[in-house]
Formats: sequence, structure tokens, C-alpha cells
Amino acid sequence: MRRAWDRPLTAFYVVAGGAALLGALGLVMVFSASQIQALRYGLTPTFYLRRQVLAAVIGVALLLLAARMPVRGHRWLAYPLLAAVIVLLALVQVPGLGRTVNGSTNWLALGGPFVLQPSEFAKAAFVVWGADLLAGKQQHQLLGQWKHLLVPLAPGAMLLTGLVLLGGDMGTAVILCTVLFGLLWLAGAPLRLFAAALAAAGLIAAVLITTSAHRVSRFACLGASDPGPGDQCWQVVHGLYALSTGGLFGDGIGAGVEKWGQLPEPHTDFIFAVTGEELGLVGTLTVLGLLAALCASGLRIAARAQEPFVRYAAGGIVTWLAVQASINIGGVLGLLPIAGVPLPLFAYGGSALVSALYAVGLLLTLARSEPAVRAALTTRKRTGALPLLRRLPLRRRPPRGR
Repeated sequence: MRRAWDRPLTAFYVVAGGAALLGALGLVMVFSASQIQALRYGLTPTFYLRRQVLAAVIGVALLLLAARMPVRGHRWLAYPLLAAVIVLLALVQVPGLGRTVNGSTNWLALGGPFVLQPSEFAKAAFVVWGADLLAGKQQHQLLGQWKHLLVPLAPGAMLLTGLVLLGGDMGTAVILCTVLFGLLWLAGAPLRLFAAALAAAGLIAAVLITTSAHRVSRFACLGASDPGPGDQCWQVVHGLYALSTGGLFGDGIGAGVEKWGQLPEPHTDFIFAVTGEELGLVGTLTVLGLLAALCASGLRIAARAQEPFVRYAAGGIVTWLAVQASINIGGVLGLLPIAGVPLPLFAYGGSALVSALYAVGLLLTLARSEPAVRAALTTRKRTGALPLLRRLPLRRRPPRGR
């Protein structure tokens, strides 16, 4: 196992294969979890599946484009991508353009049924921009000074976080702050800086939570075992019901009962609970295993990187995906407040899926930047199946006697 893990192409193939398996299983579970909800709204049973498949097609095209783009191409896009995301986040707050769903104004109406969630793309934009910024400063040996370590990285993160919080998306704001801490950790920031930053972030979070009755109610449902007064913990409790009734192998795809009106948002926030009910412990551990393999491969890419940008970008992507998955699953288990962030590459959400697939494509490019990986890929192209067959000894047919 160790020899297999140390091979040059292991991380490349695990990232590609893990993302493909996770996305395929996600499409199956989105269809199973969403068809009842679609019928309740008078839609066709495949309504949410068709929209997710369309997003997957767009995301795969973006993944292939990102995977074939050289590292310097991604670095060149860092500032334009960040500027475009800031403009989109600002447009969300314009009356008539922004769309409010469940109390949060985070969607941009594009006409008809098509909507865009710019906050999902803010994660990818911040990772690429932050990695490019820190790599440039490291090249000029400026990261030893606090001024160059924090400026303009921290103000840029605060700008994105502030625009996201204007729409009421606390979950994405937490993810952006965590990615900021991850980039600073990779850059070698001192521990006293993290202590001060965590204290400030904790104070701001406490103010934001205590000034919103909706956020306070979500914290009141931590560890809840009954819906409580006014059924304020209804979603958390029924998520636990779904997980507890799945057993080892589940009730079968499509056979879950909690999605029949008992479990709100079964195809988005609580798709992990539906997976536990229908695929059981084996299904949930499969999802966790694929996510863990994807993140472990990203960390391997970062650890072996020779270029600073590759290390920062790979570490930032792993931080983003791991924290988002932890927040989503923690909310389903009642260990964390429900933040409304989807399970990466798995839950329903077009913008989230496209953004995550771009991150996978970027990881593939970062993996290919390692000289050993490039050499192994070049060798495999030259020694494909046909040349291999040509080198195999062929048995000659003996001459037929008269």
C-alpha cells in the first residue's frame, strides 16, 4: 500500500477517480432524494436531476479546461476571477437582480429558472488569488514581515466575507475565513497571529450570532433529540431519524421514508441523511471515504510541490472541501448548527457543483506540475496499449501438412 501510494501518478488518479465516483453517486442520490419534493411543487420527478446533470456537464467541461490549462494560466486568471466574483456578489444586493431563498439573498437571477450563486465561486476565486499572492511574496522573500503576510490577503478575505454576509450566508463566510487561516498556516504565520485572529473572529461571530434570533435557534438545536418547542429542531431530529433507520446496508435506493415531507431540504442540506437511510452505514462510509481520499491526495500534492503556488493552491482547496464537508455532515449529525452549505460534489446545487469541479480540475493541473508525474504521463502516452501489444511475442502457426 505504501509503495502504491508513493507512485507518481497515484494522487492524480485518486483525485480524478474519487471525484468521478462521488459525483456519479451524488447524481443517483439527488434523484432519489428530490423526486418527492419535485412532485410536491407540481414538477416532474426528474426536474432537479435534469438541472443537476446540466450543471455536471458544464462543470466537467470546466474541469477538463482547468486540467489542461498550465499553472501559469491559472495564476494569470487570479485577479480577473476575483474581480468578477466581487462584481457578482455586489450585483446580488441590487433589488430586482438578487433572489432570496429561505431568508438568504445569495442568488443572482439570470432569467427564467436559471440562477447563479456567486458565493460558491468566491471560494475558488479566493483560493487561486490567495495562492498567487503568497507565492509572489515568497518569491521576493517578503513573507517574514507581518505587513506583507497579511496585506492585502486579509483585507481581500474580509471584503469577500462581508459581501457574503450581506446576503446572510454564514456558512460560506466561515469557509472563507478557514481558507484564510489555512493559507496563512501554509505560509508559516506565527502562532500568536493565529491566536489574535481566532480571538477577533470569535468575537465577530459571537456578535453576528447573538444579534440574529434565527442563528441563535440553530445553536439551540445542537445535540437535540426531540423537535422541541415550536418544532424548531424538526430538521435536525428527522435527519438523525433517517440515519438511525438505515442500518448497515439501508432500505434501498428510493425506499427512504423521511424524504416524504418529514425531512426538509432532503436533496441539499440533508442529502447525507437520505444516503444513510437508503444506503446505510456502508453508503455513508463510502461517501466519507471518497471525500477523505480526495483530500488526502490534495495534501500529498501540496506536500510534494516544488512551486509555492502549487502548495498554497492545493492546501487551500483541501481546506475548502474538508471544512465544507465537515460543516454539512456536522449539521446532519446535530454536532454543528445547520449552515446551509452543500456536501461538495454530492448534494444538489448547480453553482456549488461547477465550482467544486473546477477545483478538481485545478488539483489535476497542480498534480501534473510535479516533474515525476509529467514524466510518468508522458511515458504512458508513448507506451499505450497498441505499442504494448506490438512488443508481445506472437505464436506462429505451424505450417499445415499435406
